[in-house]
Amino acid sequence: MRRVSFLALVLCSAPVLGQDPITSAAPDRVSVSVYRAPDRGSDEAMDLDWLEGYALVTETRTVEIPAGKATIRFEGVAAGLFPESAIVTGLPAGVREKNLDADLLSPRSLYARMYGRPIILRRIVPATGVVREERAIIRSGPDGAAILQTSQGFEAVNCGGLEDDLLYPEAPKDLSARPTLSVETDSPVAQKATLSLSYLAWGFDWQSNYVIHMNPDGRTADLSAWVTLASSDSTSFADAETAVIAGEVNREDSDQGVKPAGGELVLQCAVSPVAPVPVPPPALAMPAPAPPAMEMADIVVTAQRRNDAVMNAPVTVQQEGLGDLKLYRVPVPVTVAANAQKQVALAQKVGVKMEALYRAEVWEDNVNEVRQILRTRNRKEDGLGLPLPGGPLTVFEAHGDAVLLSGEGGLPDRAVGEDVEILLSEATQVTASAEEIKADERSMTVRLTVRNARPVPVRFEARIASNSANGVKAISGGRLSRKDGRSIWATDIGPMATVSLVYAIVKSD
Repeated sequence: MRRVSFLALVLCSAPVLGQDPITSAAPDRVSVSVYRAPDRGSDEAMDLDWLEGYALVTETRTVEIPAGKATIRFEGVAAGLFPESAIVTGLPAGVREKNLDADLLSPRSLYARMYGRPIILRRIVPATGVVREERAIIRSGPDGAAILQTSQGFEAVNCGGLEDDLLYPEAPKDLSARPTLSVETDSPVAQKATLSLSYLAWGFDWQSNYVIHMNPDGRTADLSAWVTLASSDSTSFADAETAVIAGEVNREDSDQGVKPAGGELVLQCAVSPVAPVPVPPPALAMPAPAPPAMEMADIVVTAQRRNDAVMNAPVTVQQEGLGDLKLYRVPVPVTVAANAQKQVALAQKVGVKMEALYRAEVWEDNVNEVRQILRTRNRKEDGLGLPLPGGPLTVFEAHGDAVLLSGEGGLPDRAVGEDVEILLSEATQVTASAEEIKADERSMTVRLTVRNARPVPVRFEARIASNSANGVKAISGGRLSRKDGRSIWATDIGPMATVSLVYAIVKSD
């Protein structure tokens, strides 16, 4: 088994495989608006190996349209295009039919599409280096052995110690090296038209990334935010007007189709019984023998590796309103590269008021883990005052002359004026436990004990909840307030200290 080298020739005398379509090789202008994955939480990181967001792509193209029926091929569209979403405006008579071409030019697709058609079989005798060329017709599909019909009968390629190459007179005109959308139109007159092509495509996503540097005073922080845009599509959009959309869009997801692909052709020197092949179309006139090898052009199929290195852009996105959504526009054209990421600054804020504390959720006498929390308000007087799209967050804190990672978490979407609470990791130096002291038919008394093993004072908050028919009453150790349907105990704990709250869960009459 070996991979066969496939060479393509474009001969002036070669027959034309069908009528010439009108091809638009690239857009004159393009804009890309990326929407977040609808089922991903706003504070969750996107999965770079499986991007589930989508993009709205709008292209402007100039096309020479002939009179009568014609096929217009838009090359270089997104491979993840939803064909049913494509809208083409500017055609004199509208669109009769549209299709996303599923095959890309590759050794495998070229061999499959040339079934029953004439090619040139080039053979090299390894012992002598002698090169022989003869006409042949492909009589098998791309899986298994390559069966050709020559003047000597039927034979398999690369069997019998010979080195074989297949030479093609030309590639089918509807087989493109790039993802292509084709539309059928019928124009009453020939004319030059400026067309607008808009469509949705899957395989995109974006998120906000936040970095917080806590200041030595422990009450303020410097915040930097970035928009990270990612594409798993095989098409690049150069100099695109780019924007990202925050918020939930009421959209019914279509099934993600199979992206156009080509593939390698691996042939085996073995023949197994197969179903009878269909009757081939009438053979075309045989092309002339191929010119010498130096004039051949190899068909090379390459794969572009994901660029994990993120490129920082020296620009900041500009916020715009879009109904209940928020649009963040990149003010300069950027390239949305294939299988790559790009970062653009979202905001830089210095001296944001930030309260660091520890919190535990308590259900009657059961305590969950203690979590680190950062709390602020999204207001100008607190150093913020801008819409905050959700995303992963990293917190750094100075420790002597070094800056160390102190926690990671996520920030949900927060509008201007809302309280912002950032849950970080589970605490290891601040712990809490609860025990039942006594109970009767009317009430249960509980002691909540909190221990601070850190050499610095900390702020602690317990959120105590019970059934809606019950009440929570503090007995000793502090006072309770109410917020969001829970009883709140907030206290300061000194270095290496322990504090307790005794409270009762009282059943209502």
